[in-house]
Amino acid sequence: MTHIDTDILVIGSGIAGLTFALRVAEHAGVILVTKKARLDSNTNYAQGGIAAVLDRTDSFERHVEDTLRAGAGLCHADRVETLVRSGPQAVADLVDWGVRFSASAGRLALGIEGGHSHPRIVHSQDKTGAAIETALLKAVAEHPRIRLLEHHMALSLQAECLEGRRRCAGAWVLDLESSQAIEVRARATLLAAGGSAAIYCHTTNPSIATGDGVALGYRAGATVANMEFIQFHPTALYPAEEHAFLISEALRGEGAVLRNASGDAFMASYDGRAELAPRDIVARAVHAELKKSGQPHVWLDATAIGADRLEERFPGILEGCRAKGVDARREPIPVVPAAHYLCGGVWTDIDGQTTLPGLFAAGECACTGVHGANRLASNSLLEAVVYAERAALRMLQQLPFAPGPRGTDVPAPADLSRFPMAELASLRRRLKQVMWDHLGIVRARAEIQEGATRLEQLREEWSSLRACSSESGNGERWAEAAELLNMLDVARLVVRCAWWRRESRGLHYVTDYPYRNNESYLRDSIVVPTD
Repeated sequence: MTHIDTDILVIGSGIAGLTFALRVAEHAGVILVTKKARLDSNTNYAQGGIAAVLDRTDSFERHVEDTLRAGAGLCHADRVETLVRSGPQAVADLVDWGVRFSASAGRLALGIEGGHSHPRIVHSQDKTGAAIETALLKAVAEHPRIRLLEHHMALSLQAECLEGRRRCAGAWVLDLESSQAIEVRARATLLAAGGSAAIYCHTTNPSIATGDGVALGYRAGATVANMEFIQFHPTALYPAEEHAFLISEALRGEGAVLRNASGDAFMASYDGRAELAPRDIVARAVHAELKKSGQPHVWLDATAIGADRLEERFPGILEGCRAKGVDARREPIPVVPAAHYLCGGVWTDIDGQTTLPGLFAAGECACTGVHGANRLASNSLLEAVVYAERAALRMLQQLPFAPGPRGTDVPAPADLSRFPMAELASLRRRLKQVMWDHLGIVRARAEIQEGATRLEQLREEWSSLRACSSESGNGERWAEAAELLNMLDVARLVVRCAWWRRESRGLHYVTDYPYRNNESYLRDSIVVPTD
């Protein structure tokens, strides 16, 4: 049986995992696993930027207020305060690691996005995520104490019992190329496995965003929270394919206007902030306009910004639109909402510690209490850096007292390498459609209940596939089956939280309960594993 011993295991190679690895590697050995190539992460696709107070006319208080307002009453104020006040240093850390942000007149250029009251979005044109990911990966590759394993997927977390208390002791990891399960024994583990929006049929996320971190944490016994709050980005390029091309709201920050089928600008009739309203409001407004008109999309008109400015600030968006036959310099862009970001996840304290000792979480798979019921634009990359660094500091404080890496009684995961691919693909498509139809931008109790029933049926179908295939086994087949299990588990957690919250708040809008209920629901949706 193959095994690897390490001080610290990091699961995920996005901005949170890479930041964390660079911090802890100064004092400990690190194994960093990523299930695809190292550049495959949600971070790499982030267009907008990272929010931080860097302008003299801005203030921490304003950024905190904007974040709390967007979060619709569920943000934890101390977590938000920590996030915002750490912002300037987080940007400085990224620059030190080699990230090159756009500048103007010798200063970092600052954009504005929906929900922000002041320009504070640091960016690298409209490819900020790629710039950050490239720089951090280079720093990781050059670090002698970090070993990065590509094409290695975490299948399950290991837990051991010490003095009557369970703690995380590493993970079983699948080597996709050899189709072998490897026991990675670690003194401490970080979950940074990214998002979950691939459970929807239209999403801005890559196909790898299958909720692995949330599912792994929950199955291991860690508490999760706020899974009903799925952020739908209001402007994905139409037609929105399975991995839709995102049109950053930074474009609206520069002056682009949403127009309906009649050519009328409609956002001011939904919110006084018009195009700069938070994403939940804009997404529901677009949804309402589509319902009224029966048209498949609305228009995002950026022509007033000017061709030169668009070429300078948004080359990636122009390129993506051209690939679909749209010249955004001269004509409006057809757009629709698409699933974008999970505001909930594995619950952590202010230092990234989950409820399972030895297990930390950071990035989109974590619920730090910062985003509440709706994430403020460009706070996600900031949160990933700030809370990954806090988790690194806390883990290093605990590491001298943690037991050394050793084997546990946890058996190797069941071999899923012979699951039939055609049936797996069919189950995945149906799962994504169920979530889109029943747990979308606007929900109804009857639809949520129907979604729960259909998800249980899909879970039973997944279980029945175990022994029905005579196909030869391989790592790709095993990974597909494991991803689908994670998607099913995460989808059921979304349904569970959505069913519990009988009100409308932030990203969770229910037609049966269209108003907030602060008396009963001004609190997080906590799910504690029972087995």
